[in-house]
Amino acid sequence: QVQLVESGGGLVQAGGSLRLSCAASGRTFSFYPMGWFRQAPGKEREFAAAIGWRYSSTYYADSVKGRFTISRDNAKNTVYLQMNSLKPEDTAVYYCAAASGKRTITIRAYEYDYWGQGTQVTVSS
Repeated sequence: QVQLVESGGGLVQAGGSLRLSCAASGRTFSFYPMGWFRQAPGKEREFAAAIGWRYSSTYYADSVKGRFTISRDNAKNTVYLQMNSLKPEDTAVYYCAAASGKRTITIRAYEYDYWGQGTQVTVSS
């Protein structure tokens, strides 16, 4: 079992920055690819960023590439999402997720089997 708890969300002005954290329980956390997804009001959940477990390879949605950075600290069982140059369209609930059945990075939500409760990010114009 893996439990994920996000933190770091909040209200920020356009152009500002936030860093989200996702604390994971479980001894095997370091072996799981991890991802960040987001869901805006009235929209479907969408992929934002993912990171592999072994070499920490990363992948980003086009909408956040160059502005967001995903990273992980396996010693602290934590994944981060550094968000810079935030835009009002980044407003959403952000979820971290773990893909315990995968050995490679994935952007598909259905391949993630553990999810956090989400943290709200609101970007004002």
